[in-house]
Amino acid sequence: MIPIETNRLILRQWRKKDFNLFAELNSDVDSMQYFPNILSQKESDSLAHKIKKNISINGWGLWAIEIKSTGKFAGYVGLNKLKDDLPPSPCIEIGWRLLKCHWGFGYATEAGKRALKYAFNILHLNEVVAFTTLKNKKSIAVMHRLGMIDVHKNFMHPNIDLSSSLCEHVLYKITKNMWGKFQEE
Repeated sequence: MIPIETNRLILRQWRKKDFNLFAELNSDVDSMQYFPNILSQKESDSLAHKIKKNISINGWGLWAIEIKSTGKFAGYVGLNKLKDDLPPSPCIEIGWRLLKCHWGFGYATEAGKRALKYAFNILHLNEVVAFTTLKNKKSIAVMHRLGMIDVHKNFMHPNIDLSSSLCEHVLYKITKNMWGKFQEE
């Protein structure tokens, strides 16, 4: 895949040297507070390999984010085809996960806008969704900054125990038409 650039970021294929920082992200309790558990190095590496493979196959996916000014790996932002066991399926979601030291700089929004541009202009998708637990106000704020709307179809995530406070998820979406209008503003 050809790397995709924004003003401050490069969205690219994963490199082996990204894996240790990704494992650091996935083992951080603050970064993973809205996920059922933190990941071990082995689990994190397996996920990174799967993401990398999907990009190789599709030419797109959950791209590794590199900070242009430093060349450092910051996490991922990108597009992902949902598994059929999730209520919004079939669809493509946009997602992000950043190292805590890169929070608060607008990287998720900047890369997210570029990922949506790719989704609508290159992949010619009609809509993209995003979802998270009700408690994840920071991710919900990113969804709003991307021009996404709450479709008011909350769902119980099938891979999270029903007794968990993380089980109920909000569902947001943006259509190609909405994206076009959002870009005009």
